[in-house]
Amino acid sequence: MLFNSIEFLIFFVFVTTLYFGLSHKWRWLLLLIASCGFYMFFKPEYILILGFTIVIDYYAGIWIESAKTPALRKRFLVLSLVANIGVLAIFKYYNFINDNITGLCNLFGYENQIPYLTIILPIGLSFHTFQAMSYTIEVFRGNQKAERHFGIYSLYVMFYPQLVAGPIERPQNILHQMHQKMTWDYDRVMSGLRLMAWGLFKKVVIADRLSIVVDAMYGGAYGYNTIWVFIGTFFFAYQIYCDFSGYSDIALGSARVMGFTLMKNFNYPFQAKSITDYWRRWHISLSTWFNDYLYTPIVINRRDWGKWAVVFGLCFTFFISGLWHGAGWPFIIWGLLHGIAMSYEFWTKKWRKKTFSKMPLWLNNGLSQLLVFLFLQFVWIFFRADSFATAFRVIKGIFNYENFIAQFPTFTAAIRYSLLVGVFVLINFLILEKFWRNEKWKEKYEGNITLRYAVFGYMFLLFVFFGSFKNAQSFIYFQF
Repeated sequence: MLFNSIEFLIFFVFVTTLYFGLSHKWRWLLLLIASCGFYMFFKPEYILILGFTIVIDYYAGIWIESAKTPALRKRFLVLSLVANIGVLAIFKYYNFINDNITGLCNLFGYENQIPYLTIILPIGLSFHTFQAMSYTIEVFRGNQKAERHFGIYSLYVMFYPQLVAGPIERPQNILHQMHQKMTWDYDRVMSGLRLMAWGLFKKVVIADRLSIVVDAMYGGAYGYNTIWVFIGTFFFAYQIYCDFSGYSDIALGSARVMGFTLMKNFNYPFQAKSITDYWRRWHISLSTWFNDYLYTPIVINRRDWGKWAVVFGLCFTFFISGLWHGAGWPFIIWGLLHGIAMSYEFWTKKWRKKTFSKMPLWLNNGLSQLLVFLFLQFVWIFFRADSFATAFRVIKGIFNYENFIAQFPTFTAAIRYSLLVGVFVLINFLILEKFWRNEKWKEKYEGNITLRYAVFGYMFLLFVFFGSFKNAQSFIYFQF
C-alpha cells in the first residue's frame, strides 16, 4: 500500500481511530494485524518470508541471551545472520551472482549450467532484514534484552510506518515504546499530521513532477547534451531526496500521531560541506547501521594496518552499501565512488583545513557545498541509469554542447510543462526548506497560527495545481 494513495488514507484513519479506541493491552495486536494487511497489499505470499525470519530471530534472541558459553551465543547469532543474509542472497542476489558466473564461464569458454530463478524481490526486503539483524546483534552485544513477547517482537519487525523503506530502527529505540501506553495528545497528533502533509507535498508536488523530466532525459529519446544532462541530473538529485525524505516524513509523522518516536532519517543533506558530512545527513538510519555493525568492527579488527584500516573499512563498507541498494555493478560503482571520496577526505583532512581556512567563511562553505552537490550529481548517474551503457552515454552527453533552446520545442507538451513547473515548484520548495531550517523563523511560524495557515494554504494550492496525480507512483527506495 503506497503512502500517496487513497487506500492508505482510509487505512490510516481507520487504524488510528481504532488504536485510540482500544484498550492498551490489545493495541499491539491491532497494529500487528494492520501491518500484516499493509504488507500483504503489495504481494500477499511474501509475508511468509517475513514470518520465517521473525520466528528465527525471535528464538535466536532468546537463545543468545540464555546461552551458557560465549561460543554458544556466537553460534546462535551466526544462525540468525545466516538466515537473514540467506533470504537476501536468494531473493535479491541469486540471479546477479548467476549472471557474473555466466560471464566468467563465457570468458573461459564454458557454459554455466546453474538455472536462473523467476522470482520478484519482496518489497522492502533489505530494510526489514537489516532491522531484524540489528536486534540479534544488539542482544548478542548485551545492549538489548531479548523480547519474550512474540507478538511485540513481530511488531518490531513489521511496524507498518517503517516496514518497507525504514527508517531502519534499533531495538533500543523502538521496542520499549511498543510496551508503553500511548495517550492522545492533540499537539503531538497535529505535529504528526503536519509532518505527514509535508512528506506528501515533497512526494507528489516535487518528486513525482520532476520524475517526468528525469525519465525523459535518462530514456535517451531526445539525445544527451550539456544542459539537458545537467537539468536531468539536477532534477534527479531533488527527485530522490524528496521521494525518500518524503516517505520518511510520512513514516515518522504517522508513527508520531500514535505516540511513537522513530529515528530521524534526513538532516538537510544538500547543506553538507563534505561527503563525510553528507553521510551524516542522508539516510541516517542506514549509514549508522553500517557504521555500527560493519565499518567500526572492520577498523577495530584491522587496527594494525594504521590509516589503511580506515581506507579499507570505508571502501569495503561502501562496496556493501552499493550492493545493498541494488544487485548490479552500477550500484556497486556508485558505492565505491563514495568510499573513495571519503578516503580522500580522510587522507587530506589537515591539508584541506589549512588551505581552505585562508578563504572567507562564506566562500569556503559555499564552495564546499557546491563541490559536494556536483559530486553527488555525477555519481548518481550510475545509481539512476539502468545500465553502464546508459550511464556512459549520459556522461558523454556532458561534453556535447548542442543548442538546448533549439531542442526544447521537440519535447512533448507533458515534458515541457513538467520542466517549467518543476523549476517553479522546486524554487518554492527550496524557500520553504530554508524557512524550516531557520530556528528563529520556525519559532515564529509555530507561534503564529495565521502564518501557519497561510503557509499550509499556499502549499495546498501548489499541491492541487501542480501535484502529479495521474498514477500514484511508487517510492524509489521500495525496490531495495
